Amino acid sequence: MKSVCRDCLWTGADKVARCQACGSRRVVAHDELGDLTIAHLDCDAFYASVEKRDRPELRDRPVIVGGGKRGVVSTACYVARLHGVGSAMPMFKALKACPDAVVIKPDFRKYVTESRRIFAAVERLTPLVQTLSLDEAWIDLTGTERLNGGSPAFQLIRLQKWIETEVGLTVSIGLAPNRFLAKVASEMDKPRGFSVIGAAEAKGLLAPRPVNILPGVGPVFGRTLRSDGFATVGDLAAADVKDLVRRYGETGLRLYDLSHARDARPVRPDHDRRGMSAETTFNDDLIMAEALEAELWPLCEKLASKARRDGVSSRVVVLKLRKTDFRIVTRRITLAEPVQTARALFAAGRDLLKPELGVPYRLIGVGLADVAEAGDAPAGLFDTAETRALKTETAIDALREKFGAAAVVAGRALKKPG
Repeated sequence: MKSVCRDCLWTGADKVARCQACGSRRVVAHDELGDLTIAHLDCDAFYASVEKRDRPELRDRPVIVGGGKRGVVSTACYVARLHGVGSAMPMFKALKACPDAVVIKPDFRKYVTESRRIFAAVERLTPLVQTLSLDEAWIDLTGTERLNGGSPAFQLIRLQKWIETEVGLTVSIGLAPNRFLAKVASEMDKPRGFSVIGAAEAKGLLAPRPVNILPGVGPVFGRTLRSDGFATVGDLAAADVKDLVRRYGETGLRLYDLSHARDARPVRPDHDRRGMSAETTFNDDLIMAEALEAELWPLCEKLASKARRDGVSSRVVVLKLRKTDFRIVTRRITLAEPVQTARALFAAGRDLLKPELGVPYRLIGVGLADVAEAGDAPAGLFDTAETRALKTETAIDALREKFGAAAVVAGRALKKPG
């Protein structure tokens, strides 16, 4: 199989530009189409697309999902992106670039529901699904042809069509020999795209691209690579591997492999999540301890509830602060036992906050680093403040789930943990 029609699902043994059954030009054609098994699926402008689906009158309007005049953009629809609006952009800059945008406060409960619908369908095809976020995942469809009635390419195109028809959202999919190339492919034709990178063409396709396309190469490391003479992926591919290792250690070897389109990482459904966090940007700068702690507490509740829902915990608590000049301060503490309660998060966060008081801030956040499955965390032999708090907060979770978030409002007695 070398061709699949994205409209009627016709398949052909030869590469064609037009479907031989329905005449559509929406045909995926590639010499290696029947052999590739690793995919990357990315929902298109996910939060904004959900909002547009639920409010059809916004279909042609620029939509920004984010919070507050001093917040940041969570997601911008493609209309807004044409005006230069992007994720993580300060809201005031986004509205300056696109003053006619409709700004919608995020509704994460709704986004989680839609994410689960989509990935439940993916997991019906294969258990080898490694999610990166609510709207993104790698998929390994090796050996599923007979079970699912078609090649991985056919299954993915059928899935893409189902998501658009039944969920009302669009996704872009990349299909390739490995995870890195699948991710690159999924970015090639957004939105509503389906792109293929085969092994034979991969190295040549990567060569002219900037080094920051490689995973692990951020802005700072990218500048280092460019100053060292490696501006493109092709520059790295042409380098001596010993020189790269001498310069960058183990990272140099990984860069060399990636530049040659090699990536041996498997798709791991049980991959370790490194961290999770919650943050908020204030409408006005805050300097007083009481005001900052008042913002910190609901973030601790939100993060702890998510940790319990996901069945994870951590000993490492991280505090994040953003100053008025946008510089970020982060502080962390390693606790004696893994935690997943708001009480413990707040106590740790408040201790980290105390030395930083005295200057105004525009944002505060709290996070857990190096999270692990809660069942894997060592449990104490005796009753502790954390285990007691966990029983209480778990009971509160159940009440809120049954009667709504406002059913139980925790008092600030937890402000003084003992």
